[in-house]
Amino acid sequence: MTRAESKQTLRRKLRALRTRLASEAPDAARQAALALPLSDLPPGASFAAYHPLGSEMDPGPLVQRLRDAGLKFALPVCLAPDQPLVFRLYEGPDTLVPDVIGIPGPAPNAPVIQPDLVITPLLAFDRQGGRLGQGGGFYDRTLAALRAQKTVLVLGLAYAGQEVPALDLEPHDQRMDAILTETGYNLLKSGQTGLRGQTCD
Repeated sequence: MTRAESKQTLRRKLRALRTRLASEAPDAARQAALALPLSDLPPGASFAAYHPLGSEMDPGPLVQRLRDAGLKFALPVCLAPDQPLVFRLYEGPDTLVPDVIGIPGPAPNAPVIQPDLVITPLLAFDRQGGRLGQGGGFYDRTLAALRAQKTVLVLGLAYAGQEVPALDLEPHDQRMDAILTETGYNLLKSGQTGLRGQTCD
């Protein structure tokens, strides 16, 4: 079995696990949102989340909490499958249109921003900041491009049960700075933001 085949097998298992976790913890998204210490966020006034697909944890409660705190909210938009995502300001549900891969996002006339905080979905995470996504490489390309321009806090949003001992990452894989689950908020060992918070030991 090749490395790519092994990852695809792992992803199938993790999707099934995440579906089970979602059914077992229907209030997890609200609990996670309440667990984020707003005082630990980076200085700045903007953040990006995602449109949840399948059993991905719904960022809605967290988005609402951050917007209530005065942060500007953006959604990612795919312009081409092999390019970084762009982040456009959210201007209401009636303004969303499908991007090139069919995911709803702000229309082309919405302002493009570089967020200070990026909230990412995932299939699995480890305590070294490793993140396993769906396999398209969208967030790896996007975070690499964004980090080349500015300091950004990358926060994974997941169920606690999605943690694994260690992920087999490749050189291009972008690590997260922190993880937020229904059980709490933790800075990860890769985090170099200088933020306060509980660190995974």
